[in-house]
Amino acid sequence: MRLRAGWSSVAAVLLGAAVLAGCASPGASTPPAASEAAVTPSPTPTPTPPTPAEWAADRVAAMTDRERAASLLMLHAPGTDPAAMRELIDQGIAGVILMGDNIPRSEAELVGLTSALQSDPEAATLIGIDQEGGIVSRIDWDPAPAPYELRDQPATATRDAFAARAAALEASGVNVNFGIVADVTDDPGSFIYDRVLGTSPEAAAAHVSAAVEGERGAVASTVKHFPGHGAAPGDSHVSVPSAPLTLDEWRAGPAVPFEAAVDADVELVMTGHLSYPSVDAAPASLSPAWHEILRDELGFDGVLVTDDMLMLQHNGLPEYADPGENAIRAVAAGGDLLLYVLPADPSEFGISVDGLAASIAGAVADGRIPSKRLEEAATRVFELRRELASENGE
Repeated sequence: MRLRAGWSSVAAVLLGAAVLAGCASPGASTPPAASEAAVTPSPTPTPTPPTPAEWAADRVAAMTDRERAASLLMLHAPGTDPAAMRELIDQGIAGVILMGDNIPRSEAELVGLTSALQSDPEAATLIGIDQEGGIVSRIDWDPAPAPYELRDQPATATRDAFAARAAALEASGVNVNFGIVADVTDDPGSFIYDRVLGTSPEAAAAHVSAAVEGERGAVASTVKHFPGHGAAPGDSHVSVPSAPLTLDEWRAGPAVPFEAAVDADVELVMTGHLSYPSVDAAPASLSPAWHEILRDELGFDGVLVTDDMLMLQHNGLPEYADPGENAIRAVAAGGDLLLYVLPADPSEFGISVDGLAASIAGAVADGRIPSKRLEEAATRVFELRRELASENGE
């Protein structure tokens, strides 16, 4: 507005000069108005760049429902050749998860692979990994101790360990770590016992918060498996374990480390395929009730990612046999990012990017998933991708 006013002043001065010239006698000279020389246009203000949230909202607004649906997917393709992963990424998915079969022999080779997966300068491809340390490790050059070695040490040791772990991942081109176990159990017979950072809710909370702090600025942190696997006996890779706790018992126990993670500004929370029947008989990954508790009661506003969605099919229960239906239920419940660890032939489980995206987009058209829900999920994922791109100077 200042620029336009400046030019109006100049025009008024010139018009006045012309009128005076018309009234002067022929041959008379008219000196230039003093104010003419002093008027200069105001500089154009530098536009304020959009925030990641604003940028993401604009990006998603321009997409079709099918494109939005595809942008909620994080998939795995076996092997160390980036071509198969790039083929998935080029179909519009959010990113890939690296499993053991994706890891080459050296850090330098992994850098080459991950570099080949980045294609959008404005939105980083999410490259995730399960690097907990100890029995769940994908890279051999992780310098940090295992969780069971950390839980008897001060929380500062956990912070330093996860800072070192995150630095190793960042140097390898990984930008999301699914590596902080917020589950609690003191049962040595539990399949997750060696992976937990604390055997009591309070101890776990201190170490989980420290781990999030340690990873900050290097990778996006994820805590898992909400609402808490330690209270649900069994292995969710082959079943839907059930926890016998009431909601109040959950609040006093398994909830505590997740609350600490949210207070520490963790970027992602992974929902587990486990059930607390007193709250919802459905697995938490498909449960609107648990998503509401995490958002409204714990105040989490980051990305909600599911555990591997194929685990639901692996358990053999007929209600989880349809991958499209599972995807619809996960998004409708409140999930933002759907994780799939695929075999060499995804069609073995009826999985494809087009098929999953079509199922989700079709559910929006049918009213099973509100359009706003899909838009919200896609925006959260793109906001994270934008933040990671900005941190890397892309």
